[in-house]
Amino acid sequence: MAQFSDEDRERIHKELIEAGHKLFAQFGFDRTRVSDITEEVGIGTSTFYQFFDSKEALYLVVLTSEREQLFKQLETAVSDIKTPQAEAEMILRTTLEQVRSNPLIKRLFVEGEIRRIDEQLNGTNYDDAASTKSGNDTNTINEDNKCTNPDTGSETDFRVLPQPEEWVARDDVRIDNPDIVRGLLRSLLFVTQAQNTPVVISETYDEVEEALIDTVVTGLFADESMTSSDNHSR
Repeated sequence: MAQFSDEDRERIHKELIEAGHKLFAQFGFDRTRVSDITEEVGIGTSTFYQFFDSKEALYLVVLTSEREQLFKQLETAVSDIKTPQAEAEMILRTTLEQVRSNPLIKRLFVEGEIRRIDEQLNGTNYDDAASTKSGNDTNTINEDNKCTNPDTGSETDFRVLPQPEEWVARDDVRIDNPDIVRGLLRSLLFVTQAQNTPVVISETYDEVEEALIDTVVTGLFADESMTSSDNHSR
């Protein structure tokens, strides 16, 4: 077994994640081989397993890293926004743009890749496993600098977004359950699947997406003219 200095291990670990990100985004999980990743980094295939237990473990780290980057981007995007309606619109626009442009984000939120890989690694039903997890760390490195399975939780359902709780607490949302609000926001991402298909002709896709955003945001939030009794009779 090759011996590496701490500095080399840190470098190789980072390079494996970068190579995995590049190849998984370009070719997908199934078409990317461990040998493709190690060739990109310039190490032997056997050395890969000093850093990750499996290709699935690396893929899960890449996906959760992408997820964390997206939520940081969303946090920045809404930091100066004053109204919940504008927050919801920005969250939808930002996430939809990422789903269209970033294949890993699409696989994460639309195709449910993180669920499939997490089930393969843990041998359990994702929903059961997710209910026992907590925290948002993207991965855990043991004393040998080997990456163990990251804690995925159930963030693929947008549960790390704090805004829905804040909206419901202020009675700004017509739906009482923040998880339903998150589900509504996430379900809108699936419109991207209809792009360039007979379902939505390409010439009208942008208008369809725009109309959906407007309809969801307008319908989700209570009109300022509503009375307090209307708000509490939801």
